Amino acid sequence: MSRGLSNRNPGNIRRSTTKYLGEVVPSRDAAFKQFETMAWGYRAMFVLLGSYARKGYRTIRQMISRYAPPIENHTENYIRCVAEWSGIGADEPLDTQASKTMISIVATMSRVENGRPAVLSDVEAGWTLYLQHKP
Repeated sequence: MSRGLSNRNPGNIRRSTTKYLGEVVPSRDAAFKQFETMAWGYRAMFVLLGSYARKGYRTIRQMISRYAPPIENHTENYIRCVAEWSGIGADEPLDTQASKTMISIVATMSRVENGRPAVLSDVEAGWTLYLQHKP
């Protein structure tokens, strides 16, 4: 099982001072956050991507370049996979409040991060938590 899945952190969000609802504190992983459930881990991804949009990152290319910088990732491959698998153009402006769009993007990001397709019901539960507990 991948580290992201075992930590219930499907986006492999690194430890930081930012605290998310449903986060296990302290994380037992030295580098990455842990969450109580996969749904809370997916909610954290929606929160993080929403914060990027508020800072002007509005496309898959812009968001993934920030989320997975080239210094530690194959960013262009990541962008290509998310765009291809989600069916959304890499440079198409995103509506981060559109459930269909964001569930698709987060599910495909999880697939890139963990090497296997996301369980869609977990991603959808994360979106529901995001809507119920907006930051």
